[in-house]
Amino acid sequence: MNKMASVFRERNFTKLFFAAFTSQMGGTIGLTAFMFYLLHRYSNQPVYATITELMFSLPTLAVFFMVGVAADRLDRQKVALYCDWICAGISLLFIISLIIQWIPLTFALLFIRSAVRNFFSPAESAIIQGILTPEDYTTAAGLNQMVSSLFMLFGSGLGIFCYWHFGIRGAILIDVLGFIISGFLIKSCRLSKEVRLPNGYHSLRDLNFSFVLRDFKVGILYILKNKLLVSLICGFIVFGIINGAFSVMQVFILKYKLEPNHYEEYSIVLGIVFGAGVLAGSVIASMLAQKLKLYKMLVLGLLLSGAATAWGALVPSTMLYLISSGAVALSLPMINVAIGGWMPSIVDPKMMGRVQGWVNPLMMMAQSVTLLLIAGFYPKYITVESLFWLVGSCLFLVGIFYSIILPRFIKKNAPLQTGVHA
Repeated sequence: MNKMASVFRERNFTKLFFAAFTSQMGGTIGLTAFMFYLLHRYSNQPVYATITELMFSLPTLAVFFMVGVAADRLDRQKVALYCDWICAGISLLFIISLIIQWIPLTFALLFIRSAVRNFFSPAESAIIQGILTPEDYTTAAGLNQMVSSLFMLFGSGLGIFCYWHFGIRGAILIDVLGFIISGFLIKSCRLSKEVRLPNGYHSLRDLNFSFVLRDFKVGILYILKNKLLVSLICGFIVFGIINGAFSVMQVFILKYKLEPNHYEEYSIVLGIVFGAGVLAGSVIASMLAQKLKLYKMLVLGLLLSGAATAWGALVPSTMLYLISSGAVALSLPMINVAIGGWMPSIVDPKMMGRVQGWVNPLMMMAQSVTLLLIAGFYPKYITVESLFWLVGSCLFLVGIFYSIILPRFIKKNAPLQTGVHA
């Protein structure tokens, strides 16, 4: 607790922390409400819910080569700020598309908004790396995990609540408010030039195709020269598969197997159970990080969550499924806190944007492929239980892979890899 208090004494981190919270609120509540709006309005076409998730993940593949370069070459504070405010404007257009009931336009706006949001995280992560000391990275990762757990705890419930009481348009207006508040919080930060522009000043005109391509290549070479970083990033591909399946399979198992007549209500209960588990797991993971080596905590989290997810395919009742989901939720923060605290320690601050620019597209590519396969094969060719077996197996296999490969690189890895010119 003392470490958390010391991190919050840094006023810029406090503002960024709440900016990330409100920005995530802007990207969660309306999207959740929209999924349930589609499930309610087009109940015989579950593919629409899957397409909604695709409009969240596919844009990463369209902009991934620019995201990291923008975070490293442009003013990081302005990048994060404009992301929020542009998303607020697109969300207003999203409401108009729902009024005229043109679904293709609605999905197109979701695609554009998701593409813009991809620029937020690398810029915000790079700023946090610049304003904190290496000793605080794991604590900050734990706090960020707690924010994610709060949205798991309340996100689905808030989305459904807003949908029930304010309608889909009211839920999206809350998105707009979240993005605007986040933008003002980021604008109020007082950041040094070294944090905002670690590689010097560049205008948007400087980022022509050849410049972006060259910087993108530098990012690849930097990653390939650090075997520990390569190992961690390989695991992110599997995490993308997991995210893609989890984004729809929990709703599907409730609607099409366990609670077909009350899936909305039980989705709230599931969100509470899952979020409470992740919140408790975040506290446990933060304490374990002080006693265990990060790679051991990472492997432990992968093995436990893999076993619990596979168990979810076997349970015959909603109560047992809630227990299995709670077990998954308790173990997932070990993975996220370990990686979140580790990455800033081994990446040069001048390269953080370009490294993050590779992590997100690899995850989203795997996530998009997974969602496309689900859209094409579920429910005609595969069952919802098979999705749980797939995710559980992936988690378990990555845990075994990391337990073998990571110890070989730990001692060889220097605190920062600066062998490539930024």
